[in-house]
Amino acid sequence: MDFGGGDEIRFERSGKAGIVTLTRPKALNALTHRMVKALSTALTAWEEDRGVEVVILKAEGRAFCAGGDILAVYKAWQEGKRLAEFFADEYRLNAQINRFRKPYISLIDGICMGGGMGISVHGSHRVMTENAVFAMPEVGIGFFPDVGGSYVLPDLGSSFGMYLGLTGNKIEYGDALWSGIATHTVEATYLPAIAEEIAESGDPGTELREFFRAARRKTDGVCLQAIAKHFSLGSLKDIVASLERDAGSDKFAADTLATIRLRSPTSLHVTFRALTAGSTMSMDECMKMEFRILNRMLQSHDLYEGIRAALIDKGSAPDWQPARLEDVGTETVDAYFAPLPEGELRL
Repeated sequence: MDFGGGDEIRFERSGKAGIVTLTRPKALNALTHRMVKALSTALTAWEEDRGVEVVILKAEGRAFCAGGDILAVYKAWQEGKRLAEFFADEYRLNAQINRFRKPYISLIDGICMGGGMGISVHGSHRVMTENAVFAMPEVGIGFFPDVGGSYVLPDLGSSFGMYLGLTGNKIEYGDALWSGIATHTVEATYLPAIAEEIAESGDPGTELREFFRAARRKTDGVCLQAIAKHFSLGSLKDIVASLERDAGSDKFAADTLATIRLRSPTSLHVTFRALTAGSTMSMDECMKMEFRILNRMLQSHDLYEGIRAALIDKGSAPDWQPARLEDVGTETVDAYFAPLPEGELRL
């Protein structure tokens, strides 16, 4: 079954299911433009196909999907190009998954970050195993939690989403279940059986209840209270000040503050604004806002500097500009959210 994905993504029919497999394990299944367009084409076809009652998304290798192909963004920039159309199609796909009328089950066994969230968390069932690692680490490369991050993260309880967005920290499947990122946790060994039985019955609810094994939350109550205390505050300045006050006596505050200080100051300001705004927006509104931000990020210094430090000269310290949170002015942040002269994202 070919929807134009080549050897990067595979489509099959099994019983009542349309099955999608990401097939770039050496690249940690990072999304390419071709994969995005092929998945969108398949979903359009399968939504109207009465023989397809459910869609199952899985991946080969140790990663579910480590995100978008950021190296392609960097290479395009070196060639004087900006890949806005890739992101436009990716954001359209995220919105398409969010409104998909049939059960959409993601079997997440391994790394799920950035774009991996975008093709999974907006679906009806997010199934994680003990091997799953979730993060939205974009502030570490001078970017922001996109692919619907501004829609999903604000809905996580006790300001947990703001914490994840501003730190980029990783969580495991117990925290993902507790926070609502995952709908089910299962043992990895049962994934083939889960896919087979859902395909046969077309009833993910019944099958997942059978295999569900509640994972324990890893972040303890004390840390959750600290997250709620610090990250519920009304400005980025207040969050940082609160962490600074507690850093001398509280290891969590000290560690979290140290992490934030490594991130792009501009990205932190933009992320705080986006997550705050997204808390009252629809998915489509969030995607249009994110596309505005994306277009400005593609013209920024910090994105390419962050990619260079993380992926080109691995382990080197990025030279953020500006280098301090207090040097990022309100007008600078406002510009990221301004309407696009060339037209808004069409969904």
